[in-house]
Amino acid sequence: MDLLLTPYFALFLIIILGFILGAVKIKGIKLDVSAILFVAMVFGYYGLEFPDTLKQIGLVLFIFTIGFQAGPSLFETFRKDGKKLVALATIIVVSGALVSIGCALVFGFSKELAGGLFTGAITSTPGLAALSELSDVKDATIGYGIAYPFGVIGVVLFIKLLPRLFMCNVEIAEKKYDAELEDKFPKILNRNYIVENPLIIGKSIAEISFRQVTEATISRILQNGAAFTPTPQTKLHSGSVIKAVGTEFSLVKVQELIGKPTEFGISLNQNYDVRFIIVTNKKVLDKTISELHLQSKYNIIITRIRRSGIDFSATSNIKLQFGDKIKVAGTKEDIKNLTNVLGDDITKLHESNYLPVAIGIVLGVLLGKLCFSIGKFELSLGLTGGVIAVAILLSRIRKIGPVVFSLTTSANQILRQIGLILFLASVGAESGSNIVATVKAEGLPMLFSGVLITLIPMFLGAIFAKYILKIDVLQLLGAITGGMTSTPGLAAASSMTKTNAPGIAYATIYPIAMVLVIVCVQIMFLVL
Repeated sequence: MDLLLTPYFALFLIIILGFILGAVKIKGIKLDVSAILFVAMVFGYYGLEFPDTLKQIGLVLFIFTIGFQAGPSLFETFRKDGKKLVALATIIVVSGALVSIGCALVFGFSKELAGGLFTGAITSTPGLAALSELSDVKDATIGYGIAYPFGVIGVVLFIKLLPRLFMCNVEIAEKKYDAELEDKFPKILNRNYIVENPLIIGKSIAEISFRQVTEATISRILQNGAAFTPTPQTKLHSGSVIKAVGTEFSLVKVQELIGKPTEFGISLNQNYDVRFIIVTNKKVLDKTISELHLQSKYNIIITRIRRSGIDFSATSNIKLQFGDKIKVAGTKEDIKNLTNVLGDDITKLHESNYLPVAIGIVLGVLLGKLCFSIGKFELSLGLTGGVIAVAILLSRIRKIGPVVFSLTTSANQILRQIGLILFLASVGAESGSNIVATVKAEGLPMLFSGVLITLIPMFLGAIFAKYILKIDVLQLLGAITGGMTSTPGLAAASSMTKTNAPGIAYATIYPIAMVLVIVCVQIMFLVL
C-alpha cells in the first residue's frame, strides 16, 4: 500500500490505468486521456498526494502548446466567415456560463463547484486549468469530473442527431462545399501546347507578358529538339512545344495566347529534373519568392506550392513558411543550388526545438505577474492568461531577431500530452479526498446541472447559427463541437461527411471558445 502512495510510482501507474480505461469504447465513445483524471481521483481518495510543482509544470506546458497551435487560427477568425464563427462561439460559451450561474443560484453551489461544472460540461480542460489558479481546485475538479462524462456523450449524441433535428441534408451540403472549394482552390493542372500564334512567334516570354496574361507558368519547353527550362528572355519559335502549369481557367488563356493543346510529350533529358523542395532554412521564412529572386537568380521555374495538403500557384508575393513544399523544374545543378538555399532537410520537420517553449513560458509567467489597476480593482492575467497570451503572440510573430519561434506538430503534441497528463493526475489526486462526501451531499443536482449546461448552449448555438448566421450544416457540425471544445464531438462530425468542412470550422472556432471559457470562468467568480 505504501508503494501505491509513493508519488513517482503512483504517477506512472495512474497513467497506465488511465490509458487502459480511456481506450475502452462504449457505443463508440471513449474517455481517452481524460480517464487519467478519474483514476487519479481514486488514488487521491486513498491518500495519494503529489507535489504542487508537478501540477504547475503540467499546467504551463499544456497551456503554452494549446496557445502556440491556436494562435494563427485565432487571428484568421477575424477574416471573412470567421466573424460568424466567433459570434457562434460567444453564444455557446456565454450561454453555458449563464446556465452555470443560474444552477449555482438555484442549488446553492459554491463558485468553485459551479466553475467546475461549467468547464466539465463543455469538456474544457484549459478552463479547469484556469480555475486552479483562482481558488481551491478540489471542488472545481469534483464538479468537472461529474459533468465531464455527459459533456462527452451529450455532444456526440447531439451532433449525430443535429441533421434530423434541424432538417438539414448533408449530401446537398457536401456538393455545395465541393463546388465552393474547387472555386476557391482550383486544381493545378499541366498541359502541353504548340506555339502557333503568329503574333507571338519570335518574341520572348517576357515580351508577351505570359504570366500576367494567363496566370500560368511555363515549366519547360521543347525547342530545336532540346527540352530545357525557359527564362523570361527565351524566344518562342513556331512549332515549339511548351508545358504550361495552372488552373483550368488559366490554361484556357494559354491556349488563346499560344496555340492548340497537344498530347505530344516533352521528355526529360538526363540533366533536367522536376521535384519538390521542402522549406526548412529558417533564414528564408516570411520572405516572398520575389524578395529571394528564386526564379531569376537560380534559373528555375516554380510551378506550384503545397501547404497543408493544398496546392496553389506560386505567385511572387507569397511568403514562405516552414514546411512548404515547392515544386520546381530546372537543371539538376540549378535545383541543387536552390536546395542549398531553401534547406530541403526533411529531418528538420521532425526535430524538436524546445527553445520557443522555454522562452515563451518564462515570458508568460512574467506577464502573468503584472498587475493592472482599474479603479479600485487590480487585475492580472495570472499564470494561465500570461502563458497563453505569449504563446498566441509568438505563434503569430514567428521570428524575433535570430530566434525563430517554430515548433513541429509532433513536438507540440508530445509536450501537450505530457503537460495534460501531469496536470490531470495532480488535480485528480488533489480532489479525490473530498469527492465522495461532495457527491453524497450534492450529487443529483450536480448531474442535472451538468446536463443542462451541455445541452442548452448547443441548442441555442444551433438555432442561432442556422436561422440568424445562415451557416450550412457541415460548418455547423464542426462549429458546435469547436464551441464545446469537444474533440470526441469532432470525431463524430467528421464521420458524417467526406469533406473536411467540420474540421476547418472546429479549428477556427476552438481557440476563440477556449479563450472565452477562461474569461467566463473569471467573470463567474466575480458574479458569484
